[in-house]
Amino acid sequence: METKTKDSIFMMAVTAVMAALIAVVAPFSIPAGQVSFTLCTLLLYLSPYILGWKRAALATLIYIMLGMVGMPVFSGFKGGFGVLAGPTGGYILGYIPMVIVGGLFIKLFPRSRALQFTGMVLATAVLYTLGTVMFCVQMQATLEVALINCVFPFIPFDLGKMAVVIVFGPLLQERLSKAGIQLEA
Repeated sequence: METKTKDSIFMMAVTAVMAALIAVVAPFSIPAGQVSFTLCTLLLYLSPYILGWKRAALATLIYIMLGMVGMPVFSGFKGGFGVLAGPTGGYILGYIPMVIVGGLFIKLFPRSRALQFTGMVLATAVLYTLGTVMFCVQMQATLEVALINCVFPFIPFDLGKMAVVIVFGPLLQERLSKAGIQLEA
């Protein structure tokens, strides 16, 4: 019983650390119109390899809640409910289903990097869809304007982040396992 409690406490701590890492990295951005380039999604792609999809989604939710209550953890050191309710809020809220979809592919296809990469692409499509819909509604923009400003410029950068994670995510999982650290649930 004591070991299970220690394991639970350890997993809560690791989940909190991942949420903190996301919160530290996400505010740093390169402005690109309405949406900024950040490394946040790099950690979001990586987190299911370390935590499993459920805990990765929880870490992402914790990050979003920190921002919602006003901590400056969103792109450009912004925070507050207004950011989530604003034109780019759909992209932030889309992080949760993105992590779930990507994480499920990692869990279901542990030996296929090609399918894991496909999962990341589909997960990013979910993110882009949710964010773009909210952007169009908030800004009364056409789909074309939203895609040109909020999606197309980010595709190469996101594909690059996916490529990095598809190489290092499984390696990190393997190294942690060899060290006797089983984080994934």
